[in-house]
Amino acid sequence: MDQAPPEFRSKNRRRPERNGEDSDVPTLGRQPPHSIDAEEYLLSCCLLDGSDSIAKCLEKKLPPAAFFFPANRIIYEKLLELYQKSPPVAIEVLAEELKTTGQLDEIGGVPYLMQVSSRIPTTAQTDYFLERVRELYLLRQLIKVGTSTVEQCFSFQGGLEEFVDKVEQDIFQVTQDRVSDAAKSMKETAKEAWVVIDKMMHHKGEITGVSSGFKELDAMTYGFQAAEMIVLAARPSMGKTSLALNMAESAALPKRGEPAGVLLFSLEMSAAQLGMRMLCSRGRVNMKKLREGFVRPGGDEYRDLVQAADELSKAPIFIDDSSQLTIMELRAKARRLATRQKLGFVVVDYLQLLSATDPKTPREQQVAEISRGLKSLAKELAVPVLVLSQLNRAAEKENRTPKLSDLRESGSIEQDADVVLMLARPRDADEKFQVAADSAELIVAKQRNGPVGDLKLTFLRDITRFENYTP
Repeated sequence: MDQAPPEFRSKNRRRPERNGEDSDVPTLGRQPPHSIDAEEYLLSCCLLDGSDSIAKCLEKKLPPAAFFFPANRIIYEKLLELYQKSPPVAIEVLAEELKTTGQLDEIGGVPYLMQVSSRIPTTAQTDYFLERVRELYLLRQLIKVGTSTVEQCFSFQGGLEEFVDKVEQDIFQVTQDRVSDAAKSMKETAKEAWVVIDKMMHHKGEITGVSSGFKELDAMTYGFQAAEMIVLAARPSMGKTSLALNMAESAALPKRGEPAGVLLFSLEMSAAQLGMRMLCSRGRVNMKKLREGFVRPGGDEYRDLVQAADELSKAPIFIDDSSQLTIMELRAKARRLATRQKLGFVVVDYLQLLSATDPKTPREQQVAEISRGLKSLAKELAVPVLVLSQLNRAAEKENRTPKLSDLRESGSIEQDADVVLMLARPRDADEKFQVAADSAELIVAKQRNGPVGDLKLTFLRDITRFENYTP
């Protein structure tokens, strides 16, 4: 299956014995997809410049397992080790290191190293060979996943939804190059943490996640962080959806920085309804006047709506208004969109309307499964997931501020969430007009990596929009 350009092919090549090449890949009576030439050409590029080509391989997260030929795999692995210690890497140093570890004879000795290093005269086609090796490796991984799936289908017993979800996860991980071990050494973890620390030191006070659009909230959270599950809870008709839409708009149409792709799951309202609310909110047009026909074509409010429509139509916002979604279906839909569109923020409206895998289990267990599934989705896609949730009636009955224990139906929501926000009615509002009050209290009731506290928001009820608080 060698498919390298003909000008780079050489004759009379000698390679060490090829035993045990990718023995864990099911052969199905045929050779697994591979190209020894492409592997040698890529290694030759790495040995020629000793730095840039290896850096490209690291950027593409090409693992040693991507090399089908064992000798090439050993050489690449050693190149990565040496590069991380002290780039660039010279062939003499590589040979000495392989000799020290007793692997030089295993790969065919110095002659094979010299043969590989002289395969091509230039590194101009590094990207081509890198992509070729990577593609063939992914094909072999898909063969492994596919063969395993076929075997499991023949021995399948119960739990179809979980099985399908597991298969989708396996395929998604292959296509997303998630092929490394899940466990990371403390050395790797410390490096990743130091990048964040360095950014904090040099960009004091800057938002490191997705901006909510609200200054006080961003000051407390530094934005919604990747892999976090954020719960926004309130009683019905308090404005949860409006606040979530404002946050989604801020993420997709930020005042500064790059826009984030937003996926919004609406299990309660249709996409058309949400679209109208977002248009009126951004265009600052009274929805009641619009419904009653007081907004006329050609007027100022009409022009505001047209401008809002133009801005929102260019925003990377995707709305899924499927009803009766299960948590497995929601995760599958999110994964599929993530393969086509870079996502930065996911909104789910709302948790209690999602269905669990088995509707016969107690409701508390169902909510726990849904909550865990949403947290797993945040980690899997490495994006913040904002989940709307209902509160029980306890706070209303006792005339007090909501607290974590008021989260409806399951304590697992409180446990799984990284951040819990609660939208509360003003304490001094008259009971009859609580929902229509011009201000609201947003309580940061839980935050794993930051402070908790209360902040105020201004609510413009005519356009169902929350803004930074102004007295």
